[in-house]
Amino acid sequence: MTTATTYKAWELKSFSLQDVAATAREESRLEPHQVRIAVKAVSLNFRDLLVARGHYNPKLPLPVVPLSDGAGEVVAVGDLVSKFKKGDRVMPNFMPDWIAGEVSPDAAKTALGGFVDGMLREQATFNESALVHIPPHLSYEEAATLPCAALTAWSALMVNGALKPGETVLTMGSGGVSIFALQLAKAAGARVIATSGANEKLKRLKELGADTLINYKEHPNWDELVLEATGGTGVDHVVEVGGAGTLERSMKAARMNGHVSVIGVLDGISGSLNAIALIMKSLRLQGVFVGSRSRFEDMNKAISLHGIKPVVGKVFAADEITEALSYMASGQHFGKIVLKL
Repeated sequence: MTTATTYKAWELKSFSLQDVAATAREESRLEPHQVRIAVKAVSLNFRDLLVARGHYNPKLPLPVVPLSDGAGEVVAVGDLVSKFKKGDRVMPNFMPDWIAGEVSPDAAKTALGGFVDGMLREQATFNESALVHIPPHLSYEEAATLPCAALTAWSALMVNGALKPGETVLTMGSGGVSIFALQLAKAAGARVIATSGANEKLKRLKELGADTLINYKEHPNWDELVLEATGGTGVDHVVEVGGAGTLERSMKAARMNGHVSVIGVLDGISGSLNAIALIMKSLRLQGVFVGSRSRFEDMNKAISLHGIKPVVGKVFAADEITEALSYMASGQHFGKIVLKL
C-alpha cells in the first residue's frame, strides 16, 4: 500500500491503449456487509481492449479503473460479514449485483471495468454477496482468469447448453473463453473440434484435449471440414467468439436444432444474418453475458472436482498495463494474459 489510508489504482484517462496511469486513491469506509481485499492479480479480456479503445461504450465516463477480473486476499471485513474472514482468498463476480437467476438491467450496470471501477488497483471493497472463494488448487494468477472468460464458457455450455457427455463442441481460437470451453467440455465428456489460424497453437490445443483440429487460415471454408468431421451432421454446440465475420459459418457448422452461443466480436461487431439458415436448421442462437455469482460458485466446484488449471500465457507487472493491452491487441497470446500486483 502507498500509505495507511491511500492505495494505488490505475485509471484509463482517455480512449487509448497507451493512456492508463497510476494514481493514489483514498481508502473508503468499510460498511457492515462489506469486505476489503488486497488485489493480488488481474487478467485481461477482449472486452478490456474494446473499453480502452472506446468501442465498448464511447460515452463511458472517464477516468475509470479498467479490467473486470481479479483475485485477492481478504484484509478486512465489516461487522455483519458472515461468509468471509481475514486471510480468505476470493474473487468478485463480473457483475457484483448479479447473484442468481436471470440478469437484470440494473445488475448489468454493475459490470466491473465499465461504468463501475474495475480491478486494476491495490485494493477493492465489495459487499460480501459479490464474492466467491478461490478453488484451493489455484494460484492468485490462475484464479484471476476465472470471473469473465471461464464463467462465460460455463454459462454457454453447462447452463444454457446443458452439455451432455458424447456431444460435440466447436471452439474458435485460443483465447480465454475458447480454452476454458475446451477444458470444461472435455471434463464433461464431450468431443471438441478446435480451430485456430496457427498450427503451433493447434498443437497446444491438442495437448489440452481437442479431438479434431482445423486451421481456418489454411481452410477458409472451415465449416465444411466441421461437417466432414461430424459425418455431415454438424456440432451440437458452437462457442462463437468471432462475431459478424464468423457467425454465418458457425451456423452452417451447427447441426439441426443446434446451439450457437454468441459471445465475442473478435472478427467484427455488426454484419448481415442469414435468417433462412437460422430458421431452416431450427438453430438456437443465444447471446452470453458472463454469469451470476451462483453460477460462479457452481463452476468453481466443477473446476475443483476435475482439477482444471487455467492456461496463463503471459504475466506482466501491473505497471506494464499498456504493454499488456498492446500484447493482447497483437493476437500473439495463447490463453490468458495476467498482471501481477
